[in-house]
Amino acid sequence: MKRQIIDTIERYDKIIIHRHVRPDPDAYGSQMGLKELIQTNYPMKQVFAAGAHDESLTYLACPDQVNKELYEGALVIVTDTGNTERIDGEFYTQGDLLMKIDHHPDVDPYGDVKWVNTSSSSTSEMIYSLFEEGQKQYGWNMTTDAARLLFAGIVGDTGRFMFPSTTVHTFAVASDLIKFDFDRAELFAGMYEVKRELLHLKGYIYQNFEMDDNGAAFVKINKSILEQFGVTASDTSQLIGALGDVKGICAWVIFIEEDDQIRVRLRSKGPVINQLAAQFGGGGHPLASGASVYSWEEADKVIVELKRLCE
Repeated sequence: MKRQIIDTIERYDKIIIHRHVRPDPDAYGSQMGLKELIQTNYPMKQVFAAGAHDESLTYLACPDQVNKELYEGALVIVTDTGNTERIDGEFYTQGDLLMKIDHHPDVDPYGDVKWVNTSSSSTSEMIYSLFEEGQKQYGWNMTTDAARLLFAGIVGDTGRFMFPSTTVHTFAVASDLIKFDFDRAELFAGMYEVKRELLHLKGYIYQNFEMDDNGAAFVKINKSILEQFGVTASDTSQLIGALGDVKGICAWVIFIEEDDQIRVRLRSKGPVINQLAAQFGGGGHPLASGASVYSWEEADKVIVELKRLCE
């Protein structure tokens, strides 16, 4: 499959890479890392990274402005995105060929070419494996910036190598990547800097979450609460794991209200929750998923289903 992906990349002069909405380090790491690798090893190709920019990830990279006309005759690659509803960018179907590279469960098998590896810790780890194939068969080179991006994606999706998805291969890849001369201290500072305002909001979450007897917990954060604490909806991504420290919680959901939707952030210590996320147009991993709802009444339906999972 990796050889097929590289052969496909070689055939196209124009490549547009997408990832999922509400990106995390692995979304940026795999997307931007792949872009850097292609540009380095095929300097005559046009390579673009599509999607809305998340200011909290500026320390990694910034996407490109990509208009509809650019898609004509292009290879479109989507990284780290399990289902089409979560692809960031509206023109991803307008290219010549669509490719999926992902490590989430393949609940939505889209794409003309597809490489899904659910045993991989991250899509960034998969991109490194793609590089290894390219290096062996085609003489690909790794750059310091590509190494930095892929390392950040792996660190982000493994919870600094603490999640069960971390394998011996993950550590081997990380060991290869840190041989490159990027500033790991600066990278970790960008990934884990917590604003004072977020610490105050974290206290609010601890004081206001609700939990039933089966260990299903939830907390609702509306726009007025965000304004009260001076944080953005994107900022709150650093707090999603907070309730995991609370004794007795089995699974939890944090709702974050935005102008046009309510983000649904689901986490679990046991029950599989990505199917619940899929019921509301989302997806993700068995123990860490996300979705969107469009009213607090719909949010209450998510809570009901989460309680059912924890019974």
